[in-house]
Amino acid sequence: MKLKLIVLGVLVAVFIMSCNENKKEKSVVNQMMKEMTAKDILGDPDYLAISYGGYRETNRDVQPTILELKEDMKILNAMGVKVLRTYNVHFDQAANLLKAIDELKEEDATFEMYVMLGIWIDCKNAFNWEAGEPDHSQESERNSLEVDTAVALAKQYPNIVKILAVGNEAMVKWATSYYVQPWIILKWVTHLQDLKKTGDLPADLWITSSDDFSSWGGGDPSYHTEDLEKIANAVDFISMHTYPYHQSHYNSDFWKVPEQEENLSDKEKVDAAMLRAVDFAKRQYDSVANYMNSIGVNKPIHIGETGWASISDGHYGKAGSRATDEYKQGLYYNHLREWTNTNKIACFYFEAFDEQWKDGQNPLGSENHFGLINLKSEAKYPLWNLVDKEAFKGLTRDGKPITKTYDGNIETLMKEVLVPNTEYPK
Repeated sequence: MKLKLIVLGVLVAVFIMSCNENKKEKSVVNQMMKEMTAKDILGDPDYLAISYGGYRETNRDVQPTILELKEDMKILNAMGVKVLRTYNVHFDQAANLLKAIDELKEEDATFEMYVMLGIWIDCKNAFNWEAGEPDHSQESERNSLEVDTAVALAKQYPNIVKILAVGNEAMVKWATSYYVQPWIILKWVTHLQDLKKTGDLPADLWITSSDDFSSWGGGDPSYHTEDLEKIANAVDFISMHTYPYHQSHYNSDFWKVPEQEENLSDKEKVDAAMLRAVDFAKRQYDSVANYMNSIGVNKPIHIGETGWASISDGHYGKAGSRATDEYKQGLYYNHLREWTNTNKIACFYFEAFDEQWKDGQNPLGSENHFGLINLKSEAKYPLWNLVDKEAFKGLTRDGKPITKTYDGNIETLMKEVLVPNTEYPK
């Protein structure tokens, strides 16, 4: 009898433990199923953000398939990424990406991935030299179709699309082939905010414009216009870009090795330079924050884009600033994540995977090599630690497992790392 009671007690204990585990699992699922908003996810270190395209070929005639997109989503999820930024909706990629995420959520209720859906905005005759010079005072007729398509996708996938971004570097003057005047961005931001008021878009869908720090008032005073102030008041948050990598050529004071560091080892000089690079990004962030404060705008400021290339045969390579290699990329990535996570700043790091269409005629062009994973399915130096932790175990990209570049040999990698250089023609 005593034995039976003991056995019965054990069975009851096991049953209770099982119930508790089930409750925990259900609690996790319920938490995951909670309707998350942009306000919830932006700046939360548990929801890392990244820029994503997913294109494999030298042009965008070949769109990523649903299967390829789902493979990429699983890889990014394994990296802790749960928020993506896209750039336009006039290719199948955007709609297919949302479909792929939706299918993954159907397959696994705990799978999370949200999207800042980009709306491409440009001026009349942009990229169309046969039609004439770009007219920056007028907008492309196609802009309205781009906006309407993004609205339709946001309504179709409200549990995935949490942000609409009007334009990508569409106001900055150095984008000479397509930039527009601020009133055009204001027009479409206002239009989308009005759709929220009428219930045609979810009230908690956030609207922004993703642009260079200078376009947000952090640079030349010529950008400090009445329309920019109206935009800043109209958006739900500021999405600013900062690129110390590019500034290592164009504004290289921070990149020069100072006198007091001349006696350091080459590695120490590189390490110090990358800290200065991150400080440069922080200063640009602060410059935007200071401008917003000066005009009485108190909105969250997040980083819509920043990154560091691993290969360059141009301004940033051996004959130029020597800013380019995987070691520097890894330092920048890790320093940026540490700073932004600590300060609750969302950082849409550029970018997830290498895309060779960006400079299709030049395989060694830096624009093709900003990804954290290359086209051979190799994780670059910033992600070697995740490979060591087996974060990508069982996952493949284009049929290949995720391995390390340089076979994981840091000594081989460091042979390509050069000390910063500013003594060259600009």
